[in-house]
Amino acid sequence: MSTGRSRLPTGVTDGAIAVGVAAAQLLAGLSGNRPDADPLGSALLVAGGLALAARRRAPVAVLAVTGLCAVGHQAVGVDVPAVAFLFAVYAAVRAGHRAVTVVAAVLMLAALPLAALALPQEVSVGEAFARARGALELAWLVAAGAAGEALRQAERRADEAERTREETALRRADEERLHIARELHDSLTHQISVITVQAGVAVHLARKRGERVPEALLAIQEAGREASRELRATLEALRDDDRTPPRGLAHVPELVRQARLAGLDASLTIEGRRHDVPAAVDRTAYRIVQESLTNVARHAGADTASVLIDYRPDVLAIRVDDDGRATPDAAATPGVGLLGMRERVTALGGRLRAEPRDEGGFTVRAELPVAGPS
Repeated sequence: MSTGRSRLPTGVTDGAIAVGVAAAQLLAGLSGNRPDADPLGSALLVAGGLALAARRRAPVAVLAVTGLCAVGHQAVGVDVPAVAFLFAVYAAVRAGHRAVTVVAAVLMLAALPLAALALPQEVSVGEAFARARGALELAWLVAAGAAGEALRQAERRADEAERTREETALRRADEERLHIARELHDSLTHQISVITVQAGVAVHLARKRGERVPEALLAIQEAGREASRELRATLEALRDDDRTPPRGLAHVPELVRQARLAGLDASLTIEGRRHDVPAAVDRTAYRIVQESLTNVARHAGADTASVLIDYRPDVLAIRVDDDGRATPDAAATPGVGLLGMRERVTALGGRLRAEPRDEGGFTVRAELPVAGPS
């Protein structure tokens, strides 16, 4: 959740910390050692600090590099606390590499006294351990590891809490969707059915008596039938939960076969390399093809229709064309199905175009992202 504050990119922050640690170690090395100290030690101090810039991307590698640099500058006589290694311990534990970090810490605690004993000037064992203790206190190691583990646990709990909130929101949305479906069924289905039946009876009686059937009565009858079909489709969509196996791209060929059985010359073309897509994209693609072919059969007066599914690396493209009565100069009035289609696509961050074609007929084109958030 955004706090409303501007945050620097992670790479900038890590780079700034790395430069700061490198500068601090170099200053400590120059101020606490002889002016003619081995320049290799200064280079190792800087290298250990700058390695921290990659601590998020490669925490184990940075742990090894900073440890070797710390042992190296101790071995050439630059006695400076291993600050960079402590940062690396924190980063590695935070990334979940606890066992590797413990092994590295033990090796460091053993290697630092040996590095002090390797100095050209004579150093007693006690002085070597004192130097090692000054470079890396056990308490510092424990504190760095504990801080990394505490933040890792806090981030894990935050992720679990966010996932729980999302699951709760989805469950509530499902419950509300089913509640709306029940309300629609109880309040509208019966009334629309009564209107349709009454209109049908009136039309039948008028024709039986040889009277002219009023156009308004025929319009009521047709509107009732259309409303019933739209309501059934809406209820099916609202009730599309785990109890009903979800329909997806694998069922598109079945839609095309059904269109052929209804007398439409329908074809299906699949381009690109098939790959798995998110479940929401899978269902939305099926609904787009289903609604498009339904509209072609009901309203377009078309003879042919073509369905194209194009699998691209980051986008699933869908195109449904027909050769119906639509023309570019005719204003298309979006129906409930088209509006629902647009809402589904927009919710996934995709794009939808539904318009008459220049050569006649209608086209529906959708692009659904498959690598972005759903």
